[in-house]
Amino acid sequence: MEPLPNSRTEPDGSAVIRVLSYNIRSMRDDTQALARVITACAPDLVLIQEAPRFFRWRKKLSRLAAASGQVILTGGATASGPAILCTLRATVERTEDVLLPLTPGLHRRGFATAVVGFGGARLGVLSCHLSLQADERYEQGGMLLDRLAGLGVEHAIAGGDLNDRPTGRTFSRLADGLQDCRATAPWGSEYTWTPPNPYQRIDAIFATKDIEVLGCGVPLGHPGVTEADLRAATDHFPVLAALKIPAGDIPAG
Repeated sequence: MEPLPNSRTEPDGSAVIRVLSYNIRSMRDDTQALARVITACAPDLVLIQEAPRFFRWRKKLSRLAAASGQVILTGGATASGPAILCTLRATVERTEDVLLPLTPGLHRRGFATAVVGFGGARLGVLSCHLSLQADERYEQGGMLLDRLAGLGVEHAIAGGDLNDRPTGRTFSRLADGLQDCRATAPWGSEYTWTPPNPYQRIDAIFATKDIEVLGCGVPLGHPGVTEADLRAATDHFPVLAALKIPAGDIPAG
């Protein structure tokens, strides 16, 4: 398997970044294996689902971030599970955690969102974990597209646990408006759920049209990522993407 490009800033200000999307199941499994997987992927951004939400949740997430060379950007309990971690390479412009409308009897959902800069590139970011219920999930897909457009940036990405396959209504709705990074530039393995025998792709990273996707998939076989760690870390496999973000307008500070 060819390695993904390393993160870098180009002379024209565009930025190559690595983005990891990962459902960590509230850190109920092997957190050392989880940290090893994240570290080996060397991401600039980690889009987390099922971050800890209850007692000392921020402390637990901080420990994971520190163990994997990251800091907490936003999210966690304040977004009902989704969170975003980043390296110090990112320049943070703003963050916002969004709680979605609650359907009685169903789990509360939310988005963790941010606008960040890398080199001369400006990027909107959203982490999500969509509903298990089909109609609610479809509505949340529309809210995701609206929220991404409302970030007010030219280039944006969204990633998370969609609870839907590529042939599903919600996945297709997102792929109609955005690039499904795995479909655009397949790399690594495909299926994300559920270890020990993954058989479907329900986790994904999406990008707006002008972002160049250099590769995207499950980092099975990536240097430093072992199958044993992937199976021990949580009940999902992560999705890793390398993306080239064009240089754009960076607000004056």
